Amino acid sequence: MGHREDLLEGAKRCLLAKGFVRTTARDIVKESGTNLASIGYHYGSKDALLAQAYVSLVEGVGDAFEGDGSAGLTTEPGSFERFQEVWANVVATVREPGSPWRLSMEIVVMGDQLPEVRDHLAVAQREAGRGLIALLMGGREEDVPDETADTLGMFYVTLMTGLIAQWTFDPKTAPGAEQLTEGLRQVLEAAARK
Repeated sequence: MGHREDLLEGAKRCLLAKGFVRTTARDIVKESGTNLASIGYHYGSKDALLAQAYVSLVEGVGDAFEGDGSAGLTTEPGSFERFQEVWANVVATVREPGSPWRLSMEIVVMGDQLPEVRDHLAVAQREAGRGLIALLMGGREEDVPDETADTLGMFYVTLMTGLIAQWTFDPKTAPGAEQLTEGLRQVLEAAARK
């Protein structure tokens, strides 16, 4: 690995151990075995590196949304069963020890102290929405139009952010995939009666 990769891996470890606010450039350098100048050279700033490290952590966890990897998702795209299957996989990643999802809540609460990280991750939300659409509705992320990413994708991102917040705040009362699916079913039934 080169310095760029070493920095990214070191930043990921620091984020999981300390979070965004408490991680310093010196922490990253110590963890990665690199030097301070490497951060600016490869990433521009510590905050840009931390944002990239967070995105990398989330992408790694996001692979679990599809299930066990060999079989992938087993239910029909766009169905209640697919909705429940994907959200069950999301909940499983939130419940894991050392889950990076708690870092999302740090950005929500402390974003004003980390404007560069917040701004970088705000841009990444559209792509997260595209990914959730592909998982839940089928198809490829790159085929999701911007208008759909900005509506349905943001609906899914909002649902996910709320779910992460509830699991972070009080895991004992946080909803599971079955409750979310039943809630969706009730919303759709009510809309169909109108």
